[in-house]
Amino acid sequence: MTIQTGERRVLSMFAALVCIVLVALGLRPGIVSIGPLLPRIIAQFGLSHTQASLLTAIPTLLMGLLALPAPWLARRVGRDRMILIALALLAAASLLRAFAGSATLLFVATAGIGAGIAVAGTLIAGFIKESYPARVAMVMSIYATALALGSSMSALVTGAIAARFDGWRVGAGVWMVSGLVALAAWLLVASGTPKARQTATAKRYAMPIGNRTAWLIALFFACNNFIFYAYISWLAPMYVEYGRNAASASLILAIFTLAFMVANPVFGFLSRNEDRRVPLAISAGIALAGNLLMLVSPTACPWLTVVLIAFGTGGSFTLAMTLPLDNAANADEANAWNAFVLLVSYVIAAAGPLLVGQLRDASGSFQPSLWLIAAVGAAMLAITPFLQPYRPSSITLTQAATKSATNF
Repeated sequence: MTIQTGERRVLSMFAALVCIVLVALGLRPGIVSIGPLLPRIIAQFGLSHTQASLLTAIPTLLMGLLALPAPWLARRVGRDRMILIALALLAAASLLRAFAGSATLLFVATAGIGAGIAVAGTLIAGFIKESYPARVAMVMSIYATALALGSSMSALVTGAIAARFDGWRVGAGVWMVSGLVALAAWLLVASGTPKARQTATAKRYAMPIGNRTAWLIALFFACNNFIFYAYISWLAPMYVEYGRNAASASLILAIFTLAFMVANPVFGFLSRNEDRRVPLAISAGIALAGNLLMLVSPTACPWLTVVLIAFGTGGSFTLAMTLPLDNAANADEANAWNAFVLLVSYVIAAAGPLLVGQLRDASGSFQPSLWLIAAVGAAMLAITPFLQPYRPSSITLTQAATKSATNF
């Protein structure tokens, strides 16, 4: 009987991890798919580069702003129910954007996509902290890898779909399917979650606004996301201007997202304890090397350049997502830390696509933008020595939580 119980636990945990992966796969195509479609969207709606950058900047900004009320919504509505609402909004807004007949409706639908991604992404981190307290780094690396895989698929496939149907609408709307799959996956998770764990506890944790470590984590994550979303938005259009055709530029973007994905489990494996400063410095250093190579000669060896940038930012992304959980004693406190970090980091990161677009409009080239991105990469590396865990006792807290936690 004990063996059977153990087998059920393994199967149940495996099922929950599969559902987490399916949800994560649907949380990035709504943003990443826009990159290969930007030239067509700009042409149809007569947008400037600055205006077009809002199609990435708006979701990124909302991923920060809506992280603030997400824990409150989880307490009022229930965590799993709120995640379901967010995923339903994501799917509906993805479909609406594909049928947008005006730039206004295009931006409204994009805001809906950002809202769905923001709320779901914030609350899933608390679910992971609660369900896998002794395996946070491992599960977060799986989650981050799935996020990157969804990015890679959308970067690789969207351009081809748009070319096949000679327009951007099918390429944008097809990703509604991934939102529906995510919604179905979380319905399964919610149905297998005890009611006592679907809502937060009565204790409310304030965001760590006065905590120095929380600010440093947020700034590091902001730098990393600034770089990532700047390239996600403009890498394909940039290489079109450098003389590549649309298919080749989309392939470069796909390689970027694939390298980002590969880095997630690699750095998740390398980071074996809660002081993650060494792997953080390694990943940030690799990203900076790629950014400098892009600055000096973007066309000399684009494959190597984008791999270095993406591998470094991918490793930093996985580790940075884990840092708020390292400093939290339980799922509710993790939600507060995660909300703060996402609020600060994504509000800053939203400036990445926007500033790149503005600098391109002002200068007529992407070179000033590459100087800006390289400077942000240098700042990210400079922060890494200061990212030691805030609570030395957090390992003990995690071990204690393991005894009482119930895995799916």
